[in-house]
Amino acid sequence: MIRRSIEIITSSFKMALQELLKNKLRTFLSLFGITIGIFCIISVLATVGSLERNIQNEIKSLGNNTIYLDKWDYSAGGGPDFPWWRYVNRPAPKYDEIKFIRERTAGAKYIAFRIKVTDDVGYANSLLSNVNIYGVNEDFEQIQQIELMQGRYISNAEFERGIPVVVVGFSVAEKLFGTAELAIDKTIEIRGQKLAITGIITKQGKQMIGGWDFDQSVLISYRFARTIMNEYKADPVIMIQGEEGITSKALKENLTGVVRAIHKLTPTKENDFTLNDINDFSDSISSAFVSLNIGGWAIAALSLIVGMFGVANIMFVSVRERTSQIGLKKAIGAKKRVILAEFLLESAFLCIIGGLIGLLLVFGLTQVLTKALDFPVYISTTNMALAIFICIFVGIVAGYIPARQAARMDPVVAIRS
Repeated sequence: MIRRSIEIITSSFKMALQELLKNKLRTFLSLFGITIGIFCIISVLATVGSLERNIQNEIKSLGNNTIYLDKWDYSAGGGPDFPWWRYVNRPAPKYDEIKFIRERTAGAKYIAFRIKVTDDVGYANSLLSNVNIYGVNEDFEQIQQIELMQGRYISNAEFERGIPVVVVGFSVAEKLFGTAELAIDKTIEIRGQKLAITGIITKQGKQMIGGWDFDQSVLISYRFARTIMNEYKADPVIMIQGEEGITSKALKENLTGVVRAIHKLTPTKENDFTLNDINDFSDSISSAFVSLNIGGWAIAALSLIVGMFGVANIMFVSVRERTSQIGLKKAIGAKKRVILAEFLLESAFLCIIGGLIGLLLVFGLTQVLTKALDFPVYISTTNMALAIFICIFVGIVAGYIPARQAARMDPVVAIRS
């Protein structure tokens, strides 16, 4: 039984190749729809999937299960329609509020404070502009999980005493010193103050949604940062990460009551702060990418339908050209299901050939996009398996009627034709 099945599969594959080699142009034009369909589906899935994965990783870098306490509502968007007037006069988060939040909020694991300015960073005769200067407390590293390529992070003692040390981003180190590795133990200048470099952050790559952009940033302790910047005008933010088992929704509900109490808001007053949930951004991104995938599938479906008719046409021609051969097979005992299986497999193999051409085109596209977008775009194993499955399905559907016609032929009539 197994041997017979292998013989049928081998025979069908040979017939598919023979059809391709015998009528190259006709077969190629018929398979063109399959090729374009697979190209559309897999290129959309690969590109959108890689893009979504990159953006989701950026969102995760903002802190898993983390709430951002800010006067600004991140979900309100930007641009000319942004209702800035609703938020601009709100009180900014204060470093002293961390103590009360830690004491009163059930489920809060880490609480980080961050202030930020954009300014110049100098070394010897070099000056680098538009560098993000972050002043952070000890818990910042616990939420952000910063990875260093060389050196060390700011120590607890340096945080507590406000020692002028700094951790620099990859691009900052590379631009100032030529090679990032040379930055360790060097001294840079920020707003007239000298700071010793203790560590270099691993290269993050291009940021799609902004995020922290650590490549173009430096990290200093909050206690030192407040000596060189006005913390109330330096976009202060408090980040609260929940303990394991505590959902962001529950954490947000707990924080709402705590922050309202800190701000001494009466029950009739609305919140003068925003609790921005990182998980909400992740869900919104996922929803947006679902729409993109649907668009790709719609385009691909049209191409596959065209390709399906093309393959069906090839199979009808093939059945007509091999009528006498089919009759001879049936005359010597070939059963209907064997003839049916042979033509269905031949049709499926033809579609697989078209699909493989489509996958090769997608592979070329991923190489181009990887260089253009500065983040990896690749075809996953799941996408490749999906492509093969679609080809087999389309092949069976397209080849069923011709195969059924071949299986039902009268051997005597077929041999005489």
